[in-house]
Amino acid sequence: MNNCPKVPLPELLSFVVDNRGKTVPTAENGHVLIATNCIKNENLYPAFEKIRYLSDETYRTWFRAHPQPGDVIFVNKGTPGRVCMVPDPVNFCIAQDMIAFRADKNKLYNKYLFAFLRSKEMQTQIHNYNVGDVIPHFKKSFLDKLLIPLPPMEIQRQIGDIYFDLSAKIDLNTKINHHLEQMAQAIFKSWFVDFEPFADSDFIDSELGEIPSGWSVHTIEYLADKVAMGPFGSNIKVETFVESGVPIISGNHLRGLYLDELGYNFITEEHAGRLSNSLVRAGDIIFTHAGNIGQVALIPDDCDYPYYVISQRQFYLRCDKTKALPEYINYFFHSREGQGKLLANASQTGVPSIARPSSHLKGIVAVLPPIEVQLKWFEAMQAMFQTLNSNNKESKRLAELRDSLLPRLMSGVL
Repeated sequence: MNNCPKVPLPELLSFVVDNRGKTVPTAENGHVLIATNCIKNENLYPAFEKIRYLSDETYRTWFRAHPQPGDVIFVNKGTPGRVCMVPDPVNFCIAQDMIAFRADKNKLYNKYLFAFLRSKEMQTQIHNYNVGDVIPHFKKSFLDKLLIPLPPMEIQRQIGDIYFDLSAKIDLNTKINHHLEQMAQAIFKSWFVDFEPFADSDFIDSELGEIPSGWSVHTIEYLADKVAMGPFGSNIKVETFVESGVPIISGNHLRGLYLDELGYNFITEEHAGRLSNSLVRAGDIIFTHAGNIGQVALIPDDCDYPYYVISQRQFYLRCDKTKALPEYINYFFHSREGQGKLLANASQTGVPSIARPSSHLKGIVAVLPPIEVQLKWFEAMQAMFQTLNSNNKESKRLAELRDSLLPRLMSGVL
């Protein structure tokens, strides 16, 4: 690979989809419009998060061009360098702050381009050409500064296919888990909202309506053994990160029912010792209290580390297990009812926030089944929980394998 020619990226492209410029008019429904938050280097394809919509007329007339299957989307503003593949069929549009590369098939294999754009070498090149102190920006005029090593097409295909296939398996696990989580939520609603398995029981009145006899209603704060916030931002800085140590939980790890263990930054054990009130472990439930309020995830019992540190925009709840299973509280906060209550009293001035998590949880009331009923539900769901965690762990191993293989493939060691 060291003997391969390095060619400026524009010389290897047949087309660039560039719709930057004036703001695209949106609609209440129609064609999906994604933003830069949907492009994540841990995903194969764009995630649909906080999407907007376009009318059919806007889709047909406003854009210069649309991405095609196999194009590579490149974020050039805000978080320059993030890339994702365009799926087949294409189910979205792109506008501001990102462009799409279409490889010249006679020179460049698109999956090789995708892999190399994510490599440490290329990410460093991109970072070096960023401009703007407040909002990083990679100018389109700098594209010719990005040099792509160009081995023979067969080598490009081998490298690109290995990286893509590992990414595709991770993507499949993510989709499977998404469907499993939807099924688990439906079962939770059946048991604890609609009370379907208890239809023949006696019911009593409560402040939340009729509930089965022997059940009760309590605040979430009553069910907690501990509630604590993450450290101030000044306590965890990028320059304090190390190669391994105690992992830092960020918002990217709170995207499902369980902690997503992909892509950690780490601090030293010594540093973590100074943040003892922000250390979390298996069984703790992590919440975002500023920005993306509503993000909630449980650290599973078979997690990969003995403890973690939460970031400054998070807080955690440690359940009193004599009263409530962590899994029950976690599922409650993923339900429509729980999400609504979590968001209801949050401050909406500036960045949405929960100023005092413990006080906030005092205002959230939930139905509490007897612990025996919770355990019965947990036993019924255990196989599903194990599959969710198994898929998460496999995805982590595959991501580590993929990301460790890439530099060795690019250097020619393999």
